Formats: sequence, structure tokens, C-alpha cells
Amino acid sequence: MGKNVSLEKYHGHVLIIVNVASNCGLTDTNYKQLQQLYNKYRDNGLRILAFPSNQFAGQEPGTSEEILNFVKQYNVTFDMFEKIDVNGENAHPLWKWLKTQKSGLITNAIKWNFTKFIVNKEGKPVERFSPSTEPLSMEKSLKTYF
Repeated sequence: MGKNVSLEKYHGHVLIIVNVASNCGLTDTNYKQLQQLYNKYRDNGLRILAFPSNQFAGQEPGTSEEILNFVKQYNVTFDMFEKIDVNGENAHPLWKWLKTQKSGLITNAIKWNFTKFIVNKEGKPVERFSPSTEPLSMEKSLKTYF
């Protein structure tokens, strides 16, 4: 955490890009299942990019250090980034772009923690999953991109 990362680093990989939070009802299932997917498909080229965001009911209030300590209980080994905004004027450019590529239901805004995007090896967002979609239920779809 703490330095800019070029997305070029991930070219040729299948990505899951997700906004995360430590104090959400969806936290436990998502962290466990995202790590399971990462363990299973890392050697196939899966990379997971997790972006903490405190924009939904203040459910990610911690510092970067606190967030990293929190995810240790899930043995997270995928890439965790600094806390960002995913909506609004100050939304991170990556998230602004993702929302233009794969629209949401009713509105393109990120509606809650754990909205998940799959990006193919060519860097094109190909699917968007709602916060209530459990990561393991994305597996069949995910496998088509390796």
C-alpha cells in the first residue's frame, strides 16, 4: 500500500476488481470466497484487486494499517489497495472507468460494498456482479476467461 500501481502490471491476467469493507454483513463470505478463488486460480493467471471504501454506511473506517491487520484473519494474499472513493466527484479514475464499461441495474453507481467486476486478459471489463453475488458463484463465468 502507499504507491501508485500501473494496471499494465496486470495485462494478460484475468482480474476481479472489488470494493471491500471490514464492517459489512457481506465481509466474511466475500473475503473467504475471494481468497478461495485466488488460491484455486492464481496459477491460471487470476489476480484480485481489492479497494477498501468507506462510502457505504461508514463500514470501512480504519486506516490502511488497520485494514491490513483485519484481513490477516482471512489469510488474504491478493492485492489490497489504499482506501478510495468509488462514487462521486472524488471517485478513483479506475472506478469511474469501470462504471462506464459495465453498467449497473437502474444506475451505474456502485450501490454497496463488494461490487465485483471481471476484467479479461485484454483489460476489458466483461462482467459486473452485485454485492449480494457470492464470489464462488462467479466461478463458472470466471473460468471462461482463462
